[in-house]
Amino acid sequence: MKNFSIILKRFLLNKGSAFGGIFLLIIIIGAIFAPLIAPYNWNEVDTGPRLAPPSWDFLFGTDIHGRDVFSRIVYGARYSLSVGVISVLFGIIAGSIFGITIAYIGGRVDIIGSRIIDVMFGFPSFLLSLLVVAIIGVGLWNVVFAVGLASIPHFARIIRSAALQVKEQPYIEACVNMGFGKIRIMFNHILPNIFPIIIVIATMDLGGAIISIASLSFLGLGAQPPEPEWGAMLSSGREYMRYAPWTMIYPGLFLFLTVMSVNLLGDRLSIALDARQSVDKGKV
Repeated sequence: MKNFSIILKRFLLNKGSAFGGIFLLIIIIGAIFAPLIAPYNWNEVDTGPRLAPPSWDFLFGTDIHGRDVFSRIVYGARYSLSVGVISVLFGIIAGSIFGITIAYIGGRVDIIGSRIIDVMFGFPSFLLSLLVVAIIGVGLWNVVFAVGLASIPHFARIIRSAALQVKEQPYIEACVNMGFGKIRIMFNHILPNIFPIIIVIATMDLGGAIISIASLSFLGLGAQPPEPEWGAMLSSGREYMRYAPWTMIYPGLFLFLTVMSVNLLGDRLSIALDARQSVDKGKV
């Protein structure tokens, strides 16, 4: 309980994490209650004049089809957040299983697994995502799979390193002497002890996943019209940047603020969970 209060104090006494948490909470609430918040249907054409500027009737203006940009952004939060979370979950689960397994078994398995990670690291994650999409085809969920797959080496390397440290602890040796199976030791004893690290890297990678998926959608490889994903909205609005800049400004602004909020939370969470820091030093 004392450790939790220390972590909570470190996390809350920071303006960046407070802003990030509040803004992200607003976005999540907006995504959940989108039908109640959005004044119009996100795909209803000719809701208002085409390319109408922001006004009281249309807070963020309208797009080329007369659809309300504010309503589309509210619904777009569902797409951008959900696909980012699913992508990270896929990468972190696969990376955790792979990293813990090769770390605990060791020997040739660890050597071969580490070389596989090194080979995958030879490809920038975004290019690897592009390669996967080129193989399996375009589409939002294909992009989610591609981004998640490209993140596995990053997760696996960090988790392997953490698992190697836990593996050397006396209680793991005691488990071996008591005859516990490898799977039980890996997932009942090693995994819980590196779980805080997993939470931190998953949170910090979420912003990158949202950006990657939005970037691929911007290139026409992810969400397809008329889906209100923020990257796809940026792509469809770029043709009218000179005449209707709001069609790009607002989706881009919400994408930027959401990713920044996630990164602020992840950065502060990593500090809050760092056992080497002490509140006595005044670092909060």
